[in-house]
Amino acid sequence: MIISTLAFYLFAGMTVASAFMVIAAKNPVHSVLYLILAFFNSAALFVLLGAEFIAMILVVVYVGAVAVLFLFVVMMLDINFTELRQGFLQYLPIGALVGIILLIELILVLSGWVLSPESLSIAAQVAPVTSDLTNTEQLGHIIYTDYAYLFQAAGMVLLVAMIGAIVLTHRQRPGVRKQNIAKQVYRRPEESVAIRKVEPGQGV
Repeated sequence: MIISTLAFYLFAGMTVASAFMVIAAKNPVHSVLYLILAFFNSAALFVLLGAEFIAMILVVVYVGAVAVLFLFVVMMLDINFTELRQGFLQYLPIGALVGIILLIELILVLSGWVLSPESLSIAAQVAPVTSDLTNTEQLGHIIYTDYAYLFQAAGMVLLVAMIGAIVLTHRQRPGVRKQNIAKQVYRRPEESVAIRKVEPGQGV
C-alpha cells in the first residue's frame, strides 16, 4: 500500500512538473519532449488505477504518433517563435481571469467532495469483482460484441477522413509544380538534351 502511494505521488508530481515545463520551456523541441514525458507518467498513473488498456493507448497513440508528429513538425517548420511571443502580454489578463475562475471552480468542487459524508461513504465502498477477466479483456469483449457495428463505423469514418485528406492534398492547384515520375522516366534524350555548336568567342 505504501509503495503504491509513493509511486502515485512520484508519477503525479512528474506529470505536473513536466506539464508545467511544456508551457515554460523556451525551446519548442524541449516542450514536445516534456509533453512526451507527461504522457508516459500519465500512462503510469493509469496502470496504477488498473486501466492498463488506456495506458497502452496513451503510449501507442499519443506518444508514438501525436507527440512524435509534433516533434517532427516543430523541427521541420521555420517558425519565428519570437514574433509569436510578442503578443503574449496583451492576452495575459484574459488568460489570468480564466485561470482564476477555473481555480475557484476546482476549489469549490473539491471542498464539496471532502465535506460531503455521502461521497466519502460511496468512495469507501469496494466495487464487487464480477469476472476474472482483466480490464483489457473485458473492454475488448464489450467492443467486439455489443458495440461491434459502432466500432466498424468509427473505422469507416477514419478511413473516409484519411482518403479525404489525401484527395485534398493531391488536388490540382495553379502555380504548384508536381513531380511526374513516369514522364521523367519515359522521356527521350532529344527531349531533355540539346546539342549546340558554339563558335569560339561566342560563348557566355
